Amino acid sequence: MTSVRIQYYALLREQAGMSRETVQSKSTDAAGLYDELRERHGFTLARSQLRVAIDGEFADWSTALVDGAEVVFIPPVAGG
Repeated sequence: MTSVRIQYYALLREQAGMSRETVQSKSTDAAGLYDELRERHGFTLARSQLRVAIDGEFADWSTALVDGAEVVFIPPVAGG
């Protein structure tokens, strides 16, 4: 299991009911982590609608998770 810190913004924050949490994940990459969290919190956004950042850098969904990493899922930004 890997312990990771998650930050949520916008719709994901609303759907999770929190702005951050630390989770123990069985996933080995960012894609699997999001799938776990999507099931847990009922996220309605598909991975294709998001960007992911790990430890302050944009990352690929296949990026391996390391213990203690900070993961941010970045939803589409609306505005004008």
